[in-house]
Amino acid sequence: MSAESAIVALENRYLRDYPREAARKLEALPADQAARVVEAQPAQLVVPVWEQLATDVQERLIEHLPEPTVGRILTEMDPPLAAELLLASGTEQRDRLLGRMDPAAAKLVEALIAYPPDTAGRLMDPRVSYFRDDMTAAEALERMKGFKRNRALRDIYLVDDENRLMGRVEIQDLATAPADERLQRIARAVVTAVLDAAPREEVVERIEQYRVPTLPVVSVAGRLVGVIHQSALLEALQEEASLDIQTMVGASRDERALSHAWFAVVKRLPWLQINLATAFLAAAVVGLFEETIARFTALAVLLPVVAGQSGNAGAQALAVTMRGLALREISARHLPRVVFKEVNVGLLNGLAVAAVCALGVWLWSGSGGLAAVISIAMVVSMVAAGFSGAAIPIILNRLGFDPAQSSSIVLTTVTDVVGFFSFLGVATSLQAWL
Repeated sequence: MSAESAIVALENRYLRDYPREAARKLEALPADQAARVVEAQPAQLVVPVWEQLATDVQERLIEHLPEPTVGRILTEMDPPLAAELLLASGTEQRDRLLGRMDPAAAKLVEALIAYPPDTAGRLMDPRVSYFRDDMTAAEALERMKGFKRNRALRDIYLVDDENRLMGRVEIQDLATAPADERLQRIARAVVTAVLDAAPREEVVERIEQYRVPTLPVVSVAGRLVGVIHQSALLEALQEEASLDIQTMVGASRDERALSHAWFAVVKRLPWLQINLATAFLAAAVVGLFEETIARFTALAVLLPVVAGQSGNAGAQALAVTMRGLALREISARHLPRVVFKEVNVGLLNGLAVAAVCALGVWLWSGSGGLAAVISIAMVVSMVAAGFSGAAIPIILNRLGFDPAQSSSIVLTTVTDVVGFFSFLGVATSLQAWL
């Protein structure tokens, strides 16, 4: 074997066995150089690496790669992933790339694109193979030999003459059945199925409820149109959870650690500007009590204590509520119950924290009035923080907004404004005691 052949073999092995590491290497390269690397490799080796790339890196590579190369990559990709990539493109570019794909693969992807976002139809793998119940085990096994190796199967599905879902056969039953055994003899009932128009939430509920490795997807007429693999759905949910962490602090869902700096600036700057506006709002509240602060400078020292504690309390309530929404433990109808619980938590925690805080302030300043002021403000602000941390995400979710994207900014504004206003307002009212 020549040195050049050995290098090619090593590159292929690296791409096949370490796609995540290869993706990180590509992300660190300039777009034109990364495109040359991708173009030089077979599409079937590029696809696992491509799926690990950051969204913005994929977009830049598409701009630098010849359309035939992109078409070959899309053809080799799982249809749901190819559909997601094409949906991020403009209509004209999408049509051109679909024209570069294998016609059969393009037809599957076009069908997925037609479904609304976050529905079972968009999540499913349409490459489902169904069998007739009068087939023998030997015939079924022979047909399965033509399947691609990357199509992991635990069940095969049986349909009638109109392709309506009738039953399923587990692979282990098929493998151990006599060669002439009819599939209808070893078939089992379909535990559950989901309509292609069903929302993602229903898909997750079905899989969690029935613990099935694959979930068949049917049309309104009952025809089998695809299957959702549990592993793919769980991977999508894990990604969704990690993206929520980013969006809660105003970062884009599309940004990765190695994304281009300008891409990060464009995505983050609008939320930073919004934060700036809310900071000015909190500053305006402080400005209302400028005279009081000028007379009692100790108030300026203690302001961050109240705001910081209420912010932490609100963040705790927000995190628990967000988790409840994500796991579908709660909905809009649970708003009074969740808010009542968090208000009680805020009250009890506020009383406990206020007692310790009052002692510390009294030892520091020797002023019983100042200790009383911060105690009252601490209780009020932590109750308000608990209320806001529970109510804001539920209300935003009910109104159709992404609670992960907006809740933290709204909560920060509320906790700062209420914290400053309660502390300085109580101090102004009780300034004779200070």
